Amino acid sequence: MRTQSQTPDHAQRNRYTHGYEQPVLAAHATRTAENSAGYLLPHLHPGMSLLDVGCGPAAITLDLAARLRPGQVVGVDTSAQVLAAARAEAARRGDDTTSFQQADVSSLPFDDGSFDVVHAHQVLQHLADPVAALREMARVAGSLVAVRDVEYRTMSFFPELPGLEMWLDTYRRIARSNAAEPDAGRYLKAWARAAGLDDVAVTVSSWCYADPVSVRWWSRSQAERVHGQTFTRQAIEAGRSAADVEEMVQAWIDWGDSPDAYFTMAHTEVIARV
Repeated sequence: MRTQSQTPDHAQRNRYTHGYEQPVLAAHATRTAENSAGYLLPHLHPGMSLLDVGCGPAAITLDLAARLRPGQVVGVDTSAQVLAAARAEAARRGDDTTSFQQADVSSLPFDDGSFDVVHAHQVLQHLADPVAALREMARVAGSLVAVRDVEYRTMSFFPELPGLEMWLDTYRRIARSNAAEPDAGRYLKAWARAAGLDDVAVTVSSWCYADPVSVRWWSRSQAERVHGQTFTRQAIEAGRSAADVEEMVQAWIDWGDSPDAYFTMAHTEVIARV
């Protein structure tokens, strides 16, 4: 469990393990408020303002904005590339009120209490100092801080292919080498309390891929990500060979071709009142 930075280099400290290649952004674009922020929806009502930290291509951000109009919604991310994708998606949806800007959660460019809600989906797991990030999120929140992160140790799949076992072990090694925490979900409550957030509600939800359509999509999406330059480079840096990477790619394809394919993972969700 990490509560503070473990390396002085900022780029390495908050290196985004997945990278920004097309398969990653395409997968993130399939997320919705319903399947990724359902725990937060009962707390929202039109007119509230919201900051979405690590908004990525903004699929969740824009869903939330549609629910909160006429409230102000702002998405921030460290990557100019994904912010361009976010603005393009907003234009595609005809949303000309949600705004996006480049910013880091460690130093948000907003006054204290600027937003009713500050939200982050699958962000804290990539940070070396998640407690500091939560403090900063709480600083600019007037009411609620909402975070959701997966715990990679909960990933369960069948068939139990050696290549998938290798992939899971490799990803966790890579994340840790980036000073990140792949099992962030189990720590969210503790991190929130360490950040001074005592009024905390914790829930858990899951993603499951078992029907033919979702299995094929998840299989091919993950195979493309493993085969991409970002994962391949980091896997080799973590001690895997090029042949190992090809085995992981093929395992994802073989898993997706199985009529018995099943994959699930648990996400911890925290709502903290400021």
